[in-house]
Amino acid sequence: MKAKLKLYSYWRSSRGHRVRIALSLKGIEYEYIPVNLLKGEQFDPDFMKINPMGTVPALVDGEVVITDSFAIIMYLDEKYPEPPLLPRDLHKRALNHQVASIISSGIQPHQNLADFLRFFFYLKKQKLKSKPIAGRHESIAWVNNAIRKGYTALEKLLVNCAGKYATGDEIYLADLFLVAQVHGAMIKFKIDVEPYPTLAKCYESYKELSVFEDAVAAKQPDAPALMI
Repeated sequence: MKAKLKLYSYWRSSRGHRVRIALSLKGIEYEYIPVNLLKGEQFDPDFMKINPMGTVPALVDGEVVITDSFAIIMYLDEKYPEPPLLPRDLHKRALNHQVASIISSGIQPHQNLADFLRFFFYLKKQKLKSKPIAGRHESIAWVNNAIRKGYTALEKLLVNCAGKYATGDEIYLADLFLVAQVHGAMIKFKIDVEPYPTLAKCYESYKELSVFEDAVAAKQPDAPALMI
């Protein structure tokens, strides 16, 4: 009997959230292995053998190990092609890649407050920065600005092509990234998507689907009991 795929993740990880949706959409059974980032379990020697970067998610499929959410999703889409996560239409395909790229490189990294503060502590330690380190409030304001700037770009990109979902009436790659981003920003930074009507409409549509609702942070095995 073939072993189940293993997904190493953390309940509040928006990167892990994307992957959980992909697995559910494809109907793939997998073993969820929690990695508590607050306790530093991502730096445990055993996990570092799986992912030397010390980040989640990480997917293990037999001898195959993939440690980037975008790469994991593309791997799953090629190995399990139904339902497809990319449309045949070249323009819509490019739009899906754009949305994924804007979120994965232009928004998500900036909202990881722990990494943001760790970076400034590193600069201070190395004496590369003469100004006082930014406080928590200044850091959160900076993160909020980055998220809203990204949302503005996504709204303009999708306003003329969205249907029920981001790029039409079928679920594709863009939707996985968008729902995880919006949900993560809401629970971490209380940023509402309402000022962005296209994004808000898509997010409401996602709530109607069990594959999206089952993947939310609060429903994961490692989520605190008070979240459920």
